[in-house]
Amino acid sequence: MRRTDKDLLVTGLKRLAFTVLLMFTAPFVLWQAFKNQDHSMFWPVCILGLVLAAYAVYMGFKGIMTIMDSMFGKK
Repeated sequence: MRRTDKDLLVTGLKRLAFTVLLMFTAPFVLWQAFKNQDHSMFWPVCILGLVLAAYAVYMGFKGIMTIMDSMFGKK
């Protein structure tokens, strides 16, 4: 029977914790951008919010895959 790799599990949980932080930060940044559409910094802030949202999705998948690898091993 295979045992769980605890170091890899902790790494995956850290990635998921960072994902949760990004899941709150990205919508807030996008909300601030759309609230100030006539401001000159609208496009840079909007692009930053979209990048943060995409990174949150990426980190979520990476965190789940890391946790799965720690429990079941590599393919």
